[in-house]
Amino acid sequence: MWLLFPLGIGVNRLLTKSGDIPEGWRRRLDLLLGTEDWYDEFYRVEREPTLFGGEHEHVVKATTATIGRYFVNRLRTVFAGVAQEPGVLRNSSNSPLYLLCFAVGNERGKSIALRIANHLLKELR
Repeated sequence: MWLLFPLGIGVNRLLTKSGDIPEGWRRRLDLLLGTEDWYDEFYRVEREPTLFGGEHEHVVKATTATIGRYFVNRLRTVFAGVAQEPGVLRNSSNSPLYLLCFAVGNERGKSIALRIANHLLKELR
């Protein structure tokens, strides 16, 4: 199965810098990713000491590479084989828009299918 995953054009646009995601957007991401666990993977809180001994907390959003790895790992939970590195389709300013992923469900044909897919995806990495 070839799957075009909307990395930068979809998922990354729905992830706000602050981590405050509207409920409708959150439901769409839950449906797309098949779980509600993505929030803890995509956001982390960092604490920095302040000048007067306190701490300042700020939210750090995941990179597109982290989002892509998360999605490929989700595919691995369902399919017999998944191409290790998906192809990345970029715009003219080199920002990633989509991931071209490959997954195979047949255990017997997995090795040859992955070899062919990896050969084709080599051009998009």
